[in-house]
Amino acid sequence: MGMDDATAAAEPPLNTREHLHTLLSQIIDHPELRVQISEEIEQTFTQRRAVLVLDMSGFSRTTQVHGVVSFLMMIHQMRLLAVPTIQGKDGTLVKAEADNLYCLFETVDQAVSAAREIIRQLSTVNPLLPAGRKLYASIGVGFGDILVLGDEDLFGDEVNLASKLGEDVAQGGMILLTEGARGELSDSVKSVEERASISGLTLVYHTVA
Repeated sequence: MGMDDATAAAEPPLNTREHLHTLLSQIIDHPELRVQISEEIEQTFTQRRAVLVLDMSGFSRTTQVHGVVSFLMMIHQMRLLAVPTIQGKDGTLVKAEADNLYCLFETVDQAVSAAREIIRQLSTVNPLLPAGRKLYASIGVGFGDILVLGDEDLFGDEVNLASKLGEDVAQGGMILLTEGARGELSDSVKSVEERASISGLTLVYHTVA
């Protein structure tokens, strides 16, 4: 490794939360530079990627009946199954919050392939689990420009849409795509266009067949 390569390898990534906060503070201190700094933020933090949001189903009742330890155990079991699958499909787990996973992929095909495998694995293990503690997941997939903070967080319209699909629209075992994601999906994967009303807005999405 040459000196230049070693120096480049030692340089910390720029898309960190601390760097974003610094740039946002600069906008506050120098509003006349808002356009230039905003462009720097977009160039530094934006990635055009597929986003997968997984939400587990049925936890309110599980917690009421079996307690919080069972709730935590089910989340742990789900992650043990899902995370290796995500990584095996060249995906990255960016963050895990309660019973949700937020992941990034280069392509929608990879995200859908991972989603299908996760659903398959859960359906395989469920017959071995006691009633009331079976694992069910609903998944939303989006595609577009996403603001990524290193390996800890992500933001953007497609993240929000995928979250709504996975958490509010999909039922256990369903994989739903935003319009942006469907436009990037291979023709060999069949889907059905549907609509849902959320907060007074009509959301068009696609259910993977």
